[in-house]
Amino acid sequence: MKNVQTILKTGIATALVTLMTLSTHAAESAAEKMDAADVAKLPGVVLTQKLADGLPASIKASGTLKVATDLTPPISFHDDEGKLVGIDADIAAALGVILGLDVQMTDVGAGAAIVPAILSKRFDMTISGINDDVELEKQVDVIDYMYDATTIMTIKDNRLGIKSMEDLCGKKVAVPVGTFQGKMVEAASAKCKAPIDIMAIPKMPDVLQAVRTGRADATVNGYATSVYTTEHQTGNGKGLQALPEIRLAVGYLGMLTAKDNPELRDTVVAALQQMVDSGAYETIMKKWSLGPLAVKTVKVNDAASMPAE
Repeated sequence: MKNVQTILKTGIATALVTLMTLSTHAAESAAEKMDAADVAKLPGVVLTQKLADGLPASIKASGTLKVATDLTPPISFHDDEGKLVGIDADIAAALGVILGLDVQMTDVGAGAAIVPAILSKRFDMTISGINDDVELEKQVDVIDYMYDATTIMTIKDNRLGIKSMEDLCGKKVAVPVGTFQGKMVEAASAKCKAPIDIMAIPKMPDVLQAVRTGRADATVNGYATSVYTTEHQTGNGKGLQALPEIRLAVGYLGMLTAKDNPELRDTVVAALQQMVDSGAYETIMKKWSLGPLAVKTVKVNDAASMPAE
């Protein structure tokens, strides 16, 4: 999905975080309180006092968990009525039940805002489809809660006959700003005789629109989002086609917490594992057609264990 590999150097880290936060704040949506009515029916999604007691004192006192996300269907997106839905919304609501909290989820507008959302302390955590990697783990703690990979999306019927990353050479490829997939395209372009014309666009819906309208020939995107979007022909993915036979860079998607907040990290891990063990987590994943990407054990900062590609 997304991977914001910002390298924040000593002495300028605070300034960069502030600038990135200010630049994306204008696109931020209002916080939404997650509705737990449906997920509360799932096994294991019950108030678990032992876990609630492990929360940081500040969160226990407020009774609210502030969560940042951004829009990448079916991970997190707005339905036709404007309600925030998806895997992340369901998991966030379930965490609220288990931990006895109101969960307020905010679409921060772009993937590039996810890491600053934690570093700036504006949010307690993120639940967003962000790719875990060892560089990201130097900045924040990453709770690895599902798998993903990368594939290519084209206009429906793949008229250009794209079958690999090498086939993108000399073509226009749209990618979201500051993402793992963007870096993959840059690396692929460096190997091309005719470089890839890379179009870096802030928001994923606009990336898909660029392919739909022919401004771009393709996009390189998270496997889960690409397959779901084209199978269900949702949003700006209508008229597009994922190439599921192309499955690159298998890795984790992670939730982010601050390095200085191990109480929240460990409590969330335990609550998620409770959902995995009870079957609630698998039910949520299957609901959004992503059962094969479910993890069996919730791990933290585990990117180094994944095969290098």
